[in-house]
Amino acid sequence: MLENPESDAPNEEPETPAEAREASAEEPEAPTPEEPETQAAAPETPAEEPVEEPEAPSEEPTAPAPEEPEAALHPKEVRRRRRSAHSGETRPPRGPEERQAERDSERAERAQRRRAYRTKARAKARERRAARGPSEQPSPTRLPTGRRKVRQGVVVSDRADKSITVRVNMTRRHRLYEKTIRSSSTLHAHDERNEARAGDTVRVIESRPLSRTKRWRLVEVVERAR
Repeated sequence: MLENPESDAPNEEPETPAEAREASAEEPEAPTPEEPETQAAAPETPAEEPVEEPEAPSEEPTAPAPEEPEAALHPKEVRRRRRSAHSGETRPPRGPEERQAERDSERAERAQRRRAYRTKARAKARERRAARGPSEQPSPTRLPTGRRKVRQGVVVSDRADKSITVRVNMTRRHRLYEKTIRSSSTLHAHDERNEARAGDTVRVIESRPLSRTKRWRLVEVVERAR
């Protein structure tokens, strides 16, 4: 009988995962093909030059700006600056004479500032007038006056001196109902020579205001009372 070759071979145990890892580590690594020279040499970038930082300005104590004179400032601004400069300390008590002297000095100072301002304003106005040159003033034109109103009525009172009261009767027809409407008004007229008497029919003309109520003047006496 032929012997089974498989029975003669020794029984080989299967490899464990740990042994497989050790065997793979012992095997030499296959050499990798070299990259072409065209890709090997990369262009070298020039080294960046250090940027010089601007030097910070040296902090030197700057001279304070010159303050404007109080005469050129507004009074409110002057008071605000004085209040801000006040240290908060109370002043010693003063008598009535000292307070009055302080008020007088303040008034004199304000008056001096006003005079300086007015003098400066007048000088500027003179300069502007001189720059414009002499201007020709147009001759005043007299406007035409309208026709004055004239009324005829009956004197109802002449008791006041140089004054009469005239009643003017008016008659007109109503525009819609065509009814005759009678109305009357009272005028106060000036009679310089006291010619008119109560009951006379007179004619008066409109004039400038001669008193609180008189706006008319007597022209003539049309008819005397009977």
